[in-house]
Amino acid sequence: MFNNKPPLPTTDDDPYSAFENGNAQANPWASSTPGAYNVPPTSGGPGGAGGNPLLNRPPSKWVPGSSWGGVPGSRAGGPAAGGYDVRPMTSNRASGFSATQHGAGAMFDPTGQARVAQLGPAPPLQRRGENSPDEQCMEMERQVNQLIEESALLAMQGDHGGALEKAKEAGKKERALCKQREQLGLGEQINIDLTYSVHFNLAVQYHRHQLYTEALNTYSLIVRNMQYPQSGRLRVNMGNIYAEQKKYLLAIKMYRMTLDEIPTAGKELRFKIMRNIGNAFVTMGQYKDASGNYEAVMEGNPDIVTAFNLLLCYYALGEVDKLKRTFQKMLSIKGLNSEGEEEAEQEEAQKDVLVDDALHNEIKARRKQYLNYITTSARLIAPVLHKDWRVGYDYLIEQLRHYEMKDPSSRLASELEMCKCLNYLKFKKFKEAIDGLKAFEKKDKFLRSRAATNLAYLYFLEGDYDSGEKYADMSIEADRYNAKALVNKGNFLYMKGEYDRSRQLYNDALAVEADNIEAIYNLGLATKQLNLYDESIRVFKRVLTLVDSVEVMYQIADLYDVIGDPVCSEWFNRLIGRVPTDPNVLARLGLLHAKDGDESQAFHNYLEAYRYYQVNMDVISWLGAYFVKNEVYDKAMQFFERASQIQPHEVKWQLMVASCHRRRGEYPQAKRLYEEIHRKYPENMECLRYLVHLCKDSGLIEEANEWFKKVKKLETRQTEQSPAGPAAIGAGGGASSATGHYGEGASDRGVSPDNLRGSTANSDRASAGTTRVRSNVRDDDDDEVILPGT
Repeated sequence: MFNNKPPLPTTDDDPYSAFENGNAQANPWASSTPGAYNVPPTSGGPGGAGGNPLLNRPPSKWVPGSSWGGVPGSRAGGPAAGGYDVRPMTSNRASGFSATQHGAGAMFDPTGQARVAQLGPAPPLQRRGENSPDEQCMEMERQVNQLIEESALLAMQGDHGGALEKAKEAGKKERALCKQREQLGLGEQINIDLTYSVHFNLAVQYHRHQLYTEALNTYSLIVRNMQYPQSGRLRVNMGNIYAEQKKYLLAIKMYRMTLDEIPTAGKELRFKIMRNIGNAFVTMGQYKDASGNYEAVMEGNPDIVTAFNLLLCYYALGEVDKLKRTFQKMLSIKGLNSEGEEEAEQEEAQKDVLVDDALHNEIKARRKQYLNYITTSARLIAPVLHKDWRVGYDYLIEQLRHYEMKDPSSRLASELEMCKCLNYLKFKKFKEAIDGLKAFEKKDKFLRSRAATNLAYLYFLEGDYDSGEKYADMSIEADRYNAKALVNKGNFLYMKGEYDRSRQLYNDALAVEADNIEAIYNLGLATKQLNLYDESIRVFKRVLTLVDSVEVMYQIADLYDVIGDPVCSEWFNRLIGRVPTDPNVLARLGLLHAKDGDESQAFHNYLEAYRYYQVNMDVISWLGAYFVKNEVYDKAMQFFERASQIQPHEVKWQLMVASCHRRRGEYPQAKRLYEEIHRKYPENMECLRYLVHLCKDSGLIEEANEWFKKVKKLETRQTEQSPAGPAAIGAGGGASSATGHYGEGASDRGVSPDNLRGSTANSDRASAGTTRVRSNVRDDDDDEVILPGT
């Protein structure tokens, strides 16, 4: 191919002559590019190969200067012998950099960093304009997401109002975003998921804010939109709203519509919805329909809550056989117990390892709830399983013993045995209860302590304080940190009058259980007995912060009255607001008003107290004296006659009735009453004196002299019998002062102030006050009555 060469063109005909260097003798194969192959010129003149411009390398504008731009040389690095007739040989060098320096002073640069440095850094990427439509839409979308997150965070913190405002603001921005995209022709970029999130969050916040109508409307917009494939599940939320509104039929309808949309693969969700349907039927009282739904749940995915609800339905329906079967299913449900859990806890205690992680605490809480459901179910159904309630308890105890074989740490059978012993108390069979509890003395430490605590309580009720204190000591020895046992021990010491020691035990109980209401209340009573009134007030106010109790309010009011603080009236008024029909408190408040000189308000309170409890002698005597002072004798007679009926052997009330008749001018009737009193009580000096004065006023001088002779004989006889002389006259039952205690005989009608809490019975009854009605019988006036508090 190279033998028949065409004639070389001349310089005039060469189209590439313009690209020559001007130096005809220069090497046409020389390359200015470093690393290029330099083919040596052949031995020819201008007409040879070395002078042919067609054989030269193209200029750099056409082909970049590189090692691949030259004509490949031979294997030895140069052209083969024979000029053009020899085929050039392929190079055997590896591609990449050459170890030979190209030019003098060339530096080693295998990565080409020098060339990059010469070229300079790459130009920056062209940024999209901040005011571009896409950028504005993305910024608005980011703001909407941020508002949704802020709304959810506020709702979690309990600020439902702020959460609702943020949700509404997010809805406004989302609508503005959709409108802007439609105007810009970017409707296909509308984020459907964002719209769903905005509406869903808004509906949730409406629900939490109890705006049920708005929440239902928002949920309806979501579920009717066919673009949301799973929106039908939100009907569950709509059903929950209807349930809160007590529209249970609509709630059931929504739940069933949700069931139709959920595939069979979502079993867990389906069973939860069915449980909601059952709950709605229970609330409506349709226990048969509710039990059907619960049974379906128990067949597919049983849980302890559903089993308990099903058992309640059968209990309401009276299905005894189904009660037994359901209880057995409850025991077969997989609990949260693990084998050897008790031993593991003991080992951890020995190693002093603190296990307080969240998972461990959650497991313990669920296990406690699980065991509590079983215990509550057993206590509920045991009395109805058989005509003899003891047979029902025995059946369930046997079932629980089989369960304890799988979970020895549960102690469910022993718990139910203790409940059986305590159930004897309902039938007042104290001996059986005590015998049953004594059997626990041979069991483990935990049960022994609880049994001893209950025994101490029973002996306290029976008044056997010595035996009760012994078992209280046993319960403390078995468990030094048993707060109830410490309270029991303190109660026994309180009854013995050792208030200081009982106070110390109540403090020990509070150190173990800081919110023990019984310990705090009894501590207040102990400090009250020790005359530590300020401390007692602080203790009772502490109880009041834990539980709103009228007994505690009474104690605080009574203590303020003892120390003479006028704020006691305010506390008694607050107490009247809680128990407006308590005669004890009404009478006490009337006494306070009488002391302050407000007789009209005192009369109102005493009259209300009499209306609710008509046998309180203090109230009756005060009202009678009030009407006597105001000369309303007919009203006074009604109260004194009532008092004489309550205390028929108390002569002073009959004397007051006769005196009222005399004041009204009814002398014959008054004389007749005085004579009847004299026949019943011939030794009563006051009655004889009244007869003498009455006969004198009526002009019956002879009869008055006869009564006067009897007076002298009685005075002589009493003087001979009593060495004290005339000072003892009238001790035989005259119109002496009457004292009493408010609430006496009616402690179960009003507020019982000093009840020891916890496992104690009623201790001393604190008197609500003392009212004295003194009727000083004198020769000149037998009707002078001193009002209470004057």
